Amino acid sequence: MKTHYAFALLALAAAPALAQTEPGAPPAAPAPAAAPAAEPLWRTQAKAALNLNEATLSSNWRGGGVNTLGLSALANLRANRKQGIHSFDNEADFLFAFSQTAGLGYRKTQDRLYLDTKYGRALNPKWDMFVSLNLLSQFAAGYRYDDSGVQQVSDLFAPAFFTAAYGFEYHPNPTFHVRLSPFAPRLTVVGRVERFVPALGATPYGVNPGRSTRWEILAAQVLAELDRNLSTNLNLKARYVLFANYETLDPKRIDHRLDLTLTAKVSRFVNVSLNGTALYDYDQDSGIQYSQGLTLGVAYAFQNFVDPPKK
Repeated sequence: MKTHYAFALLALAAAPALAQTEPGAPPAAPAPAAAPAAEPLWRTQAKAALNLNEATLSSNWRGGGVNTLGLSALANLRANRKQGIHSFDNEADFLFAFSQTAGLGYRKTQDRLYLDTKYGRALNPKWDMFVSLNLLSQFAAGYRYDDSGVQQVSDLFAPAFFTAAYGFEYHPNPTFHVRLSPFAPRLTVVGRVERFVPALGATPYGVNPGRSTRWEILAAQVLAELDRNLSTNLNLKARYVLFANYETLDPKRIDHRLDLTLTAKVSRFVNVSLNGTALYDYDQDSGIQYSQGLTLGVAYAFQNFVDPPKK
Protein backbone atom coordinates (compact mmCIF):
# COMPACT_ATOMS: atom_id res chain seq x y z
CA MET A 1 0.00 0.00 0.00
CA LYS A 2 2.82 2.36 0.89
CA THR A 3 4.34 1.66 -2.54
CA HIS A 4 1.07 2.74 -4.26
CA TYR A 5 0.99 5.98 -2.24
CA ALA A 6 4.60 6.74 -3.29
CA PHE A 7 3.84 6.24 -6.99
CA ALA A 8 0.75 8.48 -6.69
CA LEU A 9 2.77 11.31 -5.11
CA LEU A 10 5.46 11.05 -7.82
CA ALA A 11 2.78 11.26 -10.54
CA LEU A 12 1.23 14.37 -9.00
CA ALA A 13 4.64 16.05 -8.75
CA ALA A 14 5.51 15.26 -12.38
CA ALA A 15 2.15 16.31 -13.82
CA PRO A 16 2.95 20.06 -14.19
CA ALA A 17 6.23 19.32 -15.95
CA LEU A 18 4.54 16.87 -18.31
CA ALA A 19 1.81 19.39 -19.04
CA GLN A 20 4.42 22.01 -20.02
CA THR A 21 6.14 19.65 -22.45
CA GLU A 22 3.03 17.98 -23.80
CA PRO A 23 3.12 18.05 -27.62
CA GLY A 24 0.70 20.48 -29.15
CA ALA A 25 0.26 22.52 -25.96
CA PRO A 26 0.14 26.32 -26.55
CA PRO A 27 3.31 28.23 -25.51
CA ALA A 28 3.31 30.19 -22.29
CA ALA A 29 2.21 33.83 -22.63
CA PRO A 30 5.16 36.29 -22.72
CA ALA A 31 5.70 38.58 -19.77
CA PRO A 32 3.96 41.94 -20.26
CA ALA A 33 6.25 44.68 -21.65
CA ALA A 34 7.21 47.53 -19.35
CA ALA A 35 4.98 50.57 -19.78
CA PRO A 36 6.72 53.45 -21.64
CA ALA A 37 7.80 56.38 -19.54
CA ALA A 38 5.19 59.12 -19.34
CA GLU A 39 5.84 62.16 -21.56
CA PRO A 40 6.82 65.13 -19.33
CA LEU A 41 4.33 67.98 -19.15
CA TRP A 42 7.16 70.46 -19.85
CA ARG A 43 10.07 69.46 -22.08
CA THR A 44 13.07 71.17 -20.49
CA GLN A 45 16.59 71.47 -21.84
CA ALA A 46 19.73 73.16 -20.52
CA LYS A 47 23.19 73.69 -22.00
CA ALA A 48 26.00 75.51 -20.20
CA ALA A 49 29.71 75.98 -20.80
CA LEU A 50 32.64 77.70 -19.11
CA ASN A 51 35.70 78.39 -21.26
CA LEU A 52 39.15 79.67 -20.38
CA ASN A 53 42.07 80.81 -22.50
CA GLU A 54 45.37 82.24 -21.34
CA ALA A 55 48.91 83.06 -22.42
CA THR A 56 51.86 83.54 -20.07
CA LEU A 57 55.27 84.81 -21.21
CA SER A 58 58.48 85.14 -19.29
CA SER A 59 59.94 88.62 -18.81
CA ASN A 60 62.78 87.79 -21.21
CA TRP A 61 60.63 86.26 -23.96
CA ARG A 62 62.09 87.68 -27.18
CA GLY A 63 59.19 86.67 -29.40
CA GLY A 64 57.11 89.57 -28.10
CA GLY A 65 53.62 89.57 -26.68
CA VAL A 66 51.86 90.09 -23.36
CA ASN A 67 50.24 87.94 -20.69
CA THR A 68 46.54 87.40 -21.34
CA LEU A 69 43.71 85.70 -19.47
CA GLY A 70 40.29 85.24 -21.03
CA LEU A 71 37.07 83.75 -19.70
CA SER A 72 33.69 83.16 -21.31
CA ALA A 73 30.45 81.68 -20.00
CA LEU A 74 27.33 80.74 -21.92
CA ALA A 75 23.99 79.13 -21.09
CA ASN A 76 20.93 78.19 -23.09
CA LEU A 77 17.73 77.18 -21.25
CA ARG A 78 14.45 76.00 -22.81
CA ALA A 79 11.06 74.99 -21.44
CA ASN A 80 8.41 73.96 -23.98
CA ARG A 81 4.93 72.50 -23.62
CA LYS A 82 2.47 71.19 -26.21
CA GLN A 83 -1.15 70.45 -25.31
CA GLY A 84 -3.34 69.55 -28.26
CA ILE A 85 -3.25 72.42 -30.74
CA HIS A 86 -1.73 74.79 -28.15
CA SER A 87 2.02 75.23 -27.57
CA PHE A 88 4.11 77.31 -25.17
CA ASP A 89 7.82 77.86 -25.87
CA ASN A 90 10.31 79.72 -23.68
CA GLU A 91 14.04 80.33 -24.15
CA ALA A 92 16.82 82.13 -22.27
CA ASP A 93 20.16 82.55 -24.04
CA PHE A 94 23.14 84.14 -22.26
CA LEU A 95 26.75 84.78 -23.28
CA PHE A 96 29.45 86.81 -21.57
CA ALA A 97 33.20 86.91 -22.28
CA PHE A 98 36.11 89.13 -21.26
CA SER A 99 39.89 89.25 -21.34
CA GLN A 100 42.50 90.62 -18.96
CA THR A 101 45.61 91.74 -20.84
CA ALA A 102 48.84 93.04 -19.33
CA GLY A 103 49.16 96.76 -20.01
CA LEU A 104 45.57 97.07 -21.25
CA GLY A 105 43.55 95.73 -18.34
CA TYR A 106 39.99 94.43 -18.51
CA ARG A 107 38.19 94.30 -21.86
CA LYS A 108 34.71 92.93 -22.49
CA THR A 109 34.67 90.85 -25.67
CA GLN A 110 31.16 89.36 -26.01
CA ASP A 111 27.87 90.05 -24.21
CA ARG A 112 24.35 88.78 -24.92
CA LEU A 113 21.14 88.63 -22.89
CA TYR A 114 18.19 87.16 -24.84
CA LEU A 115 14.77 86.11 -23.49
CA ASP A 116 11.88 84.85 -25.61
CA THR A 117 8.40 83.53 -24.83
CA LYS A 118 5.81 82.40 -27.38
CA TYR A 119 2.27 81.01 -27.53
CA GLY A 120 1.25 79.13 -30.67
CA ARG A 121 -1.98 77.63 -32.00
CA ALA A 122 -1.56 74.93 -34.64
CA LEU A 123 -3.18 75.35 -38.05
CA ASN A 124 -1.71 72.10 -39.41
CA PRO A 125 1.35 69.93 -38.57
CA LYS A 126 3.79 72.50 -40.01
CA TRP A 127 2.14 75.90 -39.47
CA ASP A 128 1.06 77.80 -36.34
CA MET A 129 -0.44 81.17 -35.55
CA PHE A 130 1.61 82.75 -32.76
CA VAL A 131 2.16 85.71 -30.50
CA SER A 132 5.55 86.30 -28.87
CA LEU A 133 7.55 88.72 -26.76
CA ASN A 134 11.34 88.87 -26.62
CA LEU A 135 14.08 90.95 -25.07
CA LEU A 136 17.59 91.53 -26.41
CA SER A 137 20.15 93.38 -24.30
CA GLN A 138 23.48 92.89 -22.50
CA PHE A 139 24.85 92.44 -18.98
CA ALA A 140 27.66 94.99 -18.59
CA ALA A 141 28.95 98.36 -19.78
CA GLY A 142 30.69 98.47 -23.16
CA TYR A 143 33.45 100.86 -24.24
CA ARG A 144 35.11 101.94 -27.46
CA TYR A 145 38.89 102.11 -27.40
CA ASP A 146 40.71 104.22 -30.00
CA ASP A 147 43.37 106.91 -30.33
CA SER A 148 41.05 109.53 -28.85
CA GLY A 149 40.71 107.55 -25.60
CA VAL A 150 38.02 105.43 -23.97
CA GLN A 151 34.33 106.22 -24.55
CA GLN A 152 31.30 104.40 -23.17
CA VAL A 153 28.93 103.18 -25.89
CA SER A 154 26.52 100.82 -24.03
CA ASP A 155 25.45 99.50 -20.64
CA LEU A 156 23.03 97.09 -18.97
CA PHE A 157 19.63 97.66 -20.66
CA ALA A 158 21.19 100.44 -22.73
CA PRO A 159 20.14 99.56 -25.27
CA ALA A 160 17.40 97.03 -24.60
CA PHE A 161 15.03 95.96 -27.37
CA PHE A 162 11.56 94.67 -26.48
CA THR A 163 9.70 93.22 -29.47
CA ALA A 164 6.14 91.89 -29.53
CA ALA A 165 5.41 89.85 -32.66
CA TYR A 166 2.21 88.48 -34.17
CA GLY A 167 2.06 86.20 -37.18
CA PHE A 168 2.68 82.71 -38.50
CA GLU A 169 5.38 80.15 -37.73
CA TYR A 170 6.63 77.43 -40.09
CA HIS A 171 8.31 74.44 -38.44
CA PRO A 172 8.98 71.60 -40.92
CA ASN A 173 11.04 69.61 -38.39
CA PRO A 174 12.10 69.83 -34.70
CA THR A 175 15.46 71.47 -35.53
CA PHE A 176 14.28 74.48 -37.57
CA HIS A 177 11.54 77.10 -37.49
CA VAL A 178 10.88 80.54 -38.97
CA ARG A 179 8.45 83.17 -37.68
CA LEU A 180 6.86 85.62 -40.12
CA SER A 181 5.46 88.65 -38.29
CA PRO A 182 3.82 91.38 -40.42
CA PHE A 183 3.08 93.26 -37.18
CA ALA A 184 5.97 93.47 -34.70
CA PRO A 185 6.10 96.69 -32.62
CA ARG A 186 9.43 97.32 -30.90
CA LEU A 187 10.41 99.44 -27.90
CA THR A 188 14.03 100.59 -27.62
CA VAL A 189 15.15 101.55 -24.11
CA VAL A 190 18.34 103.55 -23.42
CA GLY A 191 18.78 104.85 -19.90
CA ARG A 192 20.56 108.24 -19.63
CA VAL A 193 21.11 108.41 -23.38
CA GLU A 194 23.11 111.68 -23.09
CA ARG A 195 26.20 109.78 -21.88
CA PHE A 196 26.53 108.05 -25.28
CA VAL A 197 26.21 111.18 -27.44
CA PRO A 198 30.00 111.95 -27.55
CA ALA A 199 30.74 108.51 -28.97
CA LEU A 200 27.62 107.71 -31.02
CA GLY A 201 26.25 111.04 -32.21
CA ALA A 202 23.06 113.03 -31.61
CA THR A 203 20.59 110.11 -31.37
CA PRO A 204 22.25 107.01 -29.88
CA TYR A 205 20.35 103.87 -30.97
CA GLY A 206 17.69 106.15 -32.47
CA VAL A 207 16.68 107.65 -29.09
CA ASN A 208 16.58 111.42 -28.76
CA PRO A 209 18.44 113.06 -25.84
CA GLY A 210 16.08 113.95 -23.01
CA ARG A 211 14.14 110.75 -23.59
CA SER A 212 14.87 107.12 -22.68
CA THR A 213 12.61 105.23 -25.09
CA ARG A 214 11.74 104.98 -28.75
CA TRP A 215 8.62 103.25 -30.11
CA GLU A 216 8.45 101.65 -33.56
CA ILE A 217 4.81 100.55 -33.75
CA LEU A 218 4.34 99.85 -37.45
CA ALA A 219 7.04 97.28 -38.08
CA ALA A 220 7.63 93.71 -39.28
CA GLN A 221 9.98 90.98 -38.13
CA VAL A 222 11.34 87.68 -39.45
CA LEU A 223 13.02 85.32 -36.98
CA ALA A 224 14.60 82.01 -38.04
CA GLU A 225 16.32 79.53 -35.73
CA LEU A 226 18.30 76.35 -36.39
CA ASP A 227 19.59 73.93 -33.73
CA ARG A 228 20.91 70.85 -35.49
CA ASN A 229 23.47 68.11 -34.81
CA LEU A 230 25.67 67.95 -37.91
CA SER A 231 27.24 64.75 -36.56
CA THR A 232 27.38 62.84 -33.28
CA ASN A 233 29.80 65.34 -31.73
CA LEU A 234 29.15 68.51 -33.75
CA ASN A 235 26.23 70.93 -33.21
CA LEU A 236 25.27 74.09 -35.09
CA LYS A 237 22.99 76.70 -33.52
CA ALA A 238 21.95 79.77 -35.52
CA ARG A 239 19.48 82.63 -35.03
CA TYR A 240 18.69 85.24 -37.70
CA VAL A 241 16.47 88.28 -37.08
CA LEU A 242 15.24 90.84 -39.63
CA PHE A 243 13.42 93.95 -38.42
CA ALA A 244 11.84 96.54 -40.72
CA ASN A 245 10.07 99.77 -39.74
CA TYR A 246 7.26 100.53 -42.21
CA GLU A 247 7.66 104.29 -41.65
CA THR A 248 11.28 104.25 -42.87
CA LEU A 249 11.04 101.28 -45.22
CA ASP A 250 14.31 101.45 -47.09
CA PRO A 251 16.74 98.56 -47.77
CA LYS A 252 19.59 100.28 -45.97
CA ARG A 253 17.39 100.90 -42.89
CA ILE A 254 16.33 97.26 -42.43
CA ASP A 255 18.05 95.70 -39.41
CA HIS A 256 19.73 92.30 -39.66
CA ARG A 257 21.31 90.21 -36.91
CA LEU A 258 22.88 86.74 -37.18
CA ASP A 259 24.17 84.73 -34.19
CA LEU A 260 26.08 81.49 -34.85
CA THR A 261 27.54 78.90 -32.47
CA LEU A 262 29.40 75.80 -33.67
CA THR A 263 30.24 73.36 -30.88
CA ALA A 264 32.47 70.28 -31.18
CA LYS A 265 32.34 67.78 -28.33
CA VAL A 266 35.82 66.50 -27.39
CA SER A 267 34.66 64.34 -24.48
CA ARG A 268 31.64 64.13 -22.21
CA PHE A 269 32.42 67.41 -20.43
CA VAL A 270 34.99 69.10 -22.73
CA ASN A 271 34.20 70.94 -25.95
CA VAL A 272 35.51 73.45 -28.46
CA SER A 273 33.17 76.30 -29.38
CA LEU A 274 33.28 78.85 -32.20
CA ASN A 275 30.71 81.63 -31.94
CA GLY A 276 30.11 84.85 -33.78
CA THR A 277 27.62 87.68 -34.33
CA ALA A 278 27.06 89.84 -37.39
CA LEU A 279 24.86 92.92 -37.00
CA TYR A 280 23.62 95.66 -39.30
CA ASP A 281 21.56 98.41 -37.67
CA TYR A 282 21.57 101.81 -39.38
CA ASP A 283 20.56 103.54 -36.13
CA GLN A 284 23.78 102.28 -34.55
CA ASP A 285 26.27 102.39 -37.42
CA SER A 286 26.22 102.58 -41.21
CA GLY A 287 28.53 99.57 -41.49
CA ILE A 288 28.31 95.90 -40.50
CA GLN A 289 29.36 95.10 -36.94
CA TYR A 290 30.73 91.68 -36.02
CA SER A 291 32.30 89.77 -33.15
CA GLN A 292 33.87 86.30 -32.99
CA GLY A 293 35.28 83.99 -30.33
CA LEU A 294 36.98 80.57 -30.23
CA THR A 295 37.16 78.76 -26.89
CA LEU A 296 37.98 75.44 -25.26
CA GLY A 297 36.31 74.54 -21.98
CA VAL A 298 33.93 72.43 -19.97
CA ALA A 299 30.29 71.94 -20.90
CA TYR A 300 27.17 70.39 -19.40
CA ALA A 301 23.87 69.46 -21.06
CA PHE A 302 20.59 68.14 -19.66
CA GLN A 303 17.12 67.36 -20.98
CA ASN A 304 14.15 65.48 -19.52
CA PHE A 305 13.03 63.88 -22.80
CA VAL A 306 14.40 61.53 -25.46
CA ASP A 307 15.04 62.85 -28.95
CA PRO A 308 13.03 61.10 -31.67
CA PRO A 309 15.04 58.62 -33.78
CA LYS A 310 16.58 60.01 -36.96
CA LYS A 311 14.76 59.01 -40.14
